Amino acid sequence: MTRTLHPLLYLLAQATEKDLVMHIEYLKAENRILRSKLPKRITVTTAERARLVKLGVRLGSAIKELISIVHPRTFARWASGNTTKNKLRKPGRPRKPEEIRQLILQMAKDNAWGSKRILGELKKLRIRDISRSTIARILKDNGFEPAPKRGDGTWRDFVQRHIRTLWACDFFTIKVWTARGLVEYYVLFFIHIESRCVHVAGMTANPNGFWMAQQARNLCMFFQDQGERRPTHIIRDRDTKFTSQFCDILATEDIEFRKIPPRSPDLNPFAEAWVQRIKHECLNHFTVFGERHLRYLIREWVDYYHRFRPHQGLGNVLITSPLPSPEPLSNFRSEKLVCHEQLGGLLKHYERKAA
Repeated sequence: MTRTLHPLLYLLAQATEKDLVMHIEYLKAENRILRSKLPKRITVTTAERARLVKLGVRLGSAIKELISIVHPRTFARWASGNTTKNKLRKPGRPRKPEEIRQLILQMAKDNAWGSKRILGELKKLRIRDISRSTIARILKDNGFEPAPKRGDGTWRDFVQRHIRTLWACDFFTIKVWTARGLVEYYVLFFIHIESRCVHVAGMTANPNGFWMAQQARNLCMFFQDQGERRPTHIIRDRDTKFTSQFCDILATEDIEFRKIPPRSPDLNPFAEAWVQRIKHECLNHFTVFGERHLRYLIREWVDYYHRFRPHQGLGNVLITSPLPSPEPLSNFRSEKLVCHEQLGGLLKHYERKAA
């Protein structure tokens, strides 16, 4: 079967020696231009390398003037059949020892250090054969910021740093039927972030400065009895009901208020979530008649919340009572259960009958 010759081969077949030299010079110039457009390093397959060796060994030493895809010494190693070097490691610099990489990550995790600080620490340990850019790359590859933290950190960092002595406060409102008609009541509460314990400070239809000052004085006595949970910081919004007098009275107990930015309820999530729970699980199911009725509903709910309601944020355990020891499923008997109800059956919890 007749095969059509490549136009270049046909041209070379008819060319004189002088023409061949000019052809080769042109092809070399064109090859240099094309090579300048490509990455500095080109990886060839085993088949491509074999083809280059087959054609190149015929040229002898002249290959040094023609070859540009690799260094002539590399081609000589290919021609000799020595490809061990390529099998030893991947292209690029060798990877730093895994033990050094883990040490860098541990320093970043334990101390929130950046690449420059870690570099200094490694020098103290006489580990010198590593650069700052390498440390930064290791940190980035594992999800750490290579630059050191500045300022006070994030809001989450603040919460975690003070969680044992951090409280949050807020108001929620509810409509109450009174002798004067429908009145909006304001309920002031505080929640301890770590334990989720809640203290309802008071409720009123007129939260003026005098009432807020009295609540602050009552809170000073309440917080003195909290032991290790005594607050050092309290998160609040920018509600004008939190008067300067209210804050100054609590400041005498070395309590600092942290105000969240305007229209940022997501920065006070524990208080917001508690309001949603008490309304959704309790108050929205009742028409409230008078302040006494409101106090009763909130008191019953808070008692249920602390003693009987499991909390997902705490691993589905109770706030004030430890869970009993687990038993095998084979020991379970439904007749041993008893259901307790509060608020006319709205709030329920289950216990095993006493032996």
